Amino acid sequence: AAKLAPTAIPRRSGDGPVPPSFAQQRLWFIDQLDPGSAAYNLRFPLRLRGTLDVPVLRRALSAVVARHEALRTVFAAEGGEPVQVVRPPEPVPFPAVDLGRLAEERREAEAARLAGEEALRPFDLSRGPLLRATLLRLGDGDHAALFTMHHVVSDGWSMGVLVRELSALYHAFSRGEPSPLPELPVQYADYAVWQRERVSGEALEAQLAWWRERLAGAPPTLELPADRPRLPAGEAPAQTCLVELPPGLTRRLRELAQAEGATPFMALLAGFSLLLARYSGQDDVVVGSPIAGRTRSELEGLIGFFVNTLALRTDLSGDPSFRGLLRRVREATLGAFQHQDLPFERLVEELAPERSLTHAPLFQVMFALQNTEQSALRLGELRMEPLPPGEGVTQFDLDLSLQEGPERIVGTLRYRRDRFDAPTVERMLAHFRILLEAALAAPDRPVSGLPLLAGEERARVLEAWNATARAYPRGRCLHELVAEQAARTPDAPAVVFEGRVLVYAELDARADRLAHGLRLRGVGPEARVAIAVEKGFEMALAVLGVLKAGGAYVPLDPAYPPERLAWMLEDSGARVLLTQESLRQRLPEFAGEVCFVPTDGTPLPRPLPRKGGGENGTGPDNLAYVIYTSGSTGRPKGVAVQHRAVVNYAVDMAERLGLG
Repeated sequence: AAKLAPTAIPRRSGDGPVPPSFAQQRLWFIDQLDPGSAAYNLRFPLRLRGTLDVPVLRRALSAVVARHEALRTVFAAEGGEPVQVVRPPEPVPFPAVDLGRLAEERREAEAARLAGEEALRPFDLSRGPLLRATLLRLGDGDHAALFTMHHVVSDGWSMGVLVRELSALYHAFSRGEPSPLPELPVQYADYAVWQRERVSGEALEAQLAWWRERLAGAPPTLELPADRPRLPAGEAPAQTCLVELPPGLTRRLRELAQAEGATPFMALLAGFSLLLARYSGQDDVVVGSPIAGRTRSELEGLIGFFVNTLALRTDLSGDPSFRGLLRRVREATLGAFQHQDLPFERLVEELAPERSLTHAPLFQVMFALQNTEQSALRLGELRMEPLPPGEGVTQFDLDLSLQEGPERIVGTLRYRRDRFDAPTVERMLAHFRILLEAALAAPDRPVSGLPLLAGEERARVLEAWNATARAYPRGRCLHELVAEQAARTPDAPAVVFEGRVLVYAELDARADRLAHGLRLRGVGPEARVAIAVEKGFEMALAVLGVLKAGGAYVPLDPAYPPERLAWMLEDSGARVLLTQESLRQRLPEFAGEVCFVPTDGTPLPRPLPRKGGGENGTGPDNLAYVIYTSGSTGRPKGVAVQHRAVVNYAVDMAERLGLG
């Protein structure tokens, strides 16, 4: 891999405006397109247990902001392009809200409400500040600190830096000691200048070439079955669902990964990609995954937007085994890590995917696995506990974020509430676990044979939903059932059209006379009769008359192009065309016999005497009709349907719809 040269990051000269990093530039442009969005608010609420010295906490926070230029940065526009402007240090607003007088249950609810409001309050990138802090007092020795930063100056790693430095400074200041933190070797603006100078030349082109080849022909969207279609909105309210992989499954996953020279991240990505492939029906899946982007030691203790995103493409074609799929994912992931120096923003600019207001470019699903140990958080003598950050908003359909512990893997699946309902996502996670269990139990089995369902759901889908057997008159034809109904209820409405009613007795009698005329023209079993009439009584009469004559009808829409109608007449082998005089001139030439559907005043021939069911020689295995496909992929194709099938369908639909 052609890595970018690991040159040292120099300190910039002067304190004037500097260009943003590539990542900052993308977020600035997004903010220009959608101002007031909270999609890139990073929230980190903490519960503080113990006696809190509020003035010392405020002083410690101001000291952190003074150390990190990123937290004092705003963005101005010069010539339509953003620049970073670093403001001088000043005390940080840290308002406090006292909820201690409320009843305990109201206190917690009000704290959650305020935390939610704070998480969704937008930032102004041109005015700042881009860090906000609010302190909630819930009782003696019980506080919540709500920290919110805009992603343009921070990332998940930065949250850890903030908490560690805040803790160290609070501990020192509460004892009257000076700051124990060493001077930072560089600032974020130094990194941004260095990045732009570094991401250029032959090494950059080599990285771009690898990604161009890797993502060539990748599907632009992952078409997951959702509860609602995508809407033209870059962000949506988010909700989270808890994920937990038990110790046994976690152990087997690690064992398989180790045996294949892979990591748990790769094994989980293989399983998650397989789940997405099964849900979408696509064997080419692209998932985004964040990486820290801090490839140099001097960046590790810095607050700023360093995180990069890799587009990890998984090939599931050819129905590999899960072991084979893991090997594919391993190679793809190693290649992506070797080319991680290219900023995602530069990749999007290079590939120039079609932009859409309904979905993110390149991928719509994110996956991450953290394997760093979570040490106990302290603030002097106080104990700190991370609080749920609230739902917020998201621009991704799904975002699976897992944490690897000593015995089990836990995390959350964040999803767009405008696309998915909670039961849908919970079912998806259940399927993920079932799929992983089966894959780890039989890693050499083709992935198409790995189950998604288990227990009650499997029985419901495969057995209960498929218990569709119904008693129906297997030896009868459709027109015979209509005749029997006419005998039972001769005066009941059979057809209603535009306020007029045709009762069963009249429909049956008129259809008998039309059938007689058609039989005189040679219509019998398997003979196809094309019907081209307008909607109304005549349509019902024509269909029933053809069936009573023993033939099979071929419906033609008079509005179709003449070429399509001519093809259907020829392909079906129709020997008679049954139409209306008002339509004849709109229909193509026809080599067979043309008949007109009788109107109310047209005299009809006397019908042949009834000889009981089956008098026209047709049976359940004879054709009832031929219906043509839309022809959207070529010429229309005729589908032949027997009486047995249509009687089965009619009886089933009557039962499903509750028809008498």
